[in-house]
Amino acid sequence: MRRKAAGYAVLVLFALIFLYPFVIQIANSFKTEADAAAHPLSPIPHPFTAASFKKILHGTDFPLWLANSVLMTVLVTLGRVFFDSLAGYALARLRFRGRDTVSATILAMMAVPGVVLLIPKFLVLNQLGIYNSYTALILPLLVDATGIFIMKQAFAAVPIDVEEAAHVDGAGIVRTYWSVVLPMVRPALITLTILSFQGSWNDFTHSLIAVQNPDLYTLPRGLADLVTGSLGSGTQYPLKLGASLLTIIPVAVIFLVFQRYFVRDANEGAAKG
Repeated sequence: MRRKAAGYAVLVLFALIFLYPFVIQIANSFKTEADAAAHPLSPIPHPFTAASFKKILHGTDFPLWLANSVLMTVLVTLGRVFFDSLAGYALARLRFRGRDTVSATILAMMAVPGVVLLIPKFLVLNQLGIYNSYTALILPLLVDATGIFIMKQAFAAVPIDVEEAAHVDGAGIVRTYWSVVLPMVRPALITLTILSFQGSWNDFTHSLIAVQNPDLYTLPRGLADLVTGSLGSGTQYPLKLGASLLTIIPVAVIFLVFQRYFVRDANEGAAKG
């Protein structure tokens, strides 16, 4: 009993250590600038004020950055779920020359650090004439190697007998993919949706090399602009941390909602197995 209590105590301690920075972020968002500068580690605002959020919404380009991030994230997430699932199904089921080479290339791409591709991406975007546009912001992110790999592994785990039965009933490849196999890999689709949403919403490096027009900035790029001193003098802790807090909320909500479905589907799959 004592060992169990000690284990819980350690878990609670680590949970508090992990959560405390978020508590500080929330608290400082509701402080005055003077209070945040004088007591940055205090979890209690004194006095409590929402002035920073009013300034964020009315004194910065945060609404524009939010709109750009929503547009980019929705299109990129839909594109990745659609194209990655198609590519994964093709690699898992279709027999064509060079399939193993394509699979090996995708695995190799997953091992390449993203920062290595920044300059080549910029050169390609500039050469295609789409640099500094919404097209440059969205098009290169519509497909990713990790998503293709996830979907390939998910489709490969589906029994081939299911597809053969669909073919016997007269279903073609597209119908089998859409109506029979795709619903069976829903946990993988939800995982891909979460990763795609989170990755595109938090993406900074791609927007850094894809656009320079402030009207095309997404939230990470806009927050970086705030942090580097575009607000003028002063620490501006409440405003910076408040803007960061508003940026985190959509990702947290999406993750919590989809995680519930993911856990439920995974448990159902384990029960059936």
